[in-house]
Amino acid sequence: MKSKSTVKELLEKLGTVVALLILIVIFCIVMPDKFPRIGNIMNILKQASINCLIASGMLCALITAGIDLSVGSNCVLCTCTIGVLVQNFGVTNAFILAVCGLAVSTFAGFINGTLLTRLDLPHPFVSTMGMKNVLLGIALVITGSKSIGFTNTGVDALMWIGGGSVFRFGTFPGIPVSFILVILVFILFDIFLKKSALGRQIYCCGGNPEAARLSGIPSKNVLTFVYALSGFMAGMAGVVSVGRLASANANAGTTYDNDAIAACIVGGASFTGGKGTIWGTLIGAMIMAVIRNGLNLMGASNDLQYIVIGAVIILAVTIDVVRNKMEANARKMAAQ
Repeated sequence: MKSKSTVKELLEKLGTVVALLILIVIFCIVMPDKFPRIGNIMNILKQASINCLIASGMLCALITAGIDLSVGSNCVLCTCTIGVLVQNFGVTNAFILAVCGLAVSTFAGFINGTLLTRLDLPHPFVSTMGMKNVLLGIALVITGSKSIGFTNTGVDALMWIGGGSVFRFGTFPGIPVSFILVILVFILFDIFLKKSALGRQIYCCGGNPEAARLSGIPSKNVLTFVYALSGFMAGMAGVVSVGRLASANANAGTTYDNDAIAACIVGGASFTGGKGTIWGTLIGAMIMAVIRNGLNLMGASNDLQYIVIGAVIILAVTIDVVRNKMEANARKMAAQ
């Protein structure tokens, strides 16, 4: 049974990799003079970084059979907090700015978890949807609904994280620092989810809540941690966006929530909980980045991009539902 499960997991992972490769081949054929260029490939990695970081936190929420709809607003609140500190208070120390932004986002995530676990709300959809609007409103208030630019403000070190590259030589544009950060973070996530006791408890809380309760796992504390972690990762994406967008705009994160959910579900996570891997989420985020990049190069309008991304999300959810039904039927047959 274990070998069959391993083979099944391998096939699921290969399926998303194959889907990514097919997308790349299609865009290479359609736009041979634009898409395959090394500069564009590095740009895709840079574009994917924000979604990768947000999706890593979203993955943990989905594993617990929850969801965090506030990650987009939380991300831009972090960026706007940094922007206000730079513009209004003259703070230019990259470490202080990053810590302040991350602290705000983590605290917002902690509130999400506390509302869910201490008020016994029926589903995290309620608390995180409400928090999404609260955080967006705060971002608009502190920035006066205006965009704050980071160019020539003395925060070059912070902007380097989201906009810089390393290992440049000749015509090679270099590897984005933001994507290197993603790989390092994902390695830590992989170790955390697979090797740590808390990581196993996160899977248990989502896959079998009753077993988690009977085994004495403090589910409420675990859930509070998960949403605080989701907030922290949204904040880290906000730090990266300082250099990626070179500005703080409260309306910049309108698609972040959907893209993060799509990346996780395409990568093998499930709304029913207990499933998902960080590397599957990486592949899912790369699929979303390739689609957006390809559509941009083709000159597709924003309207068309919304349609395509929406269709991808519907397809991913449909696959998840079908997959769950097949697994439920397989368990029934095995029980008989």
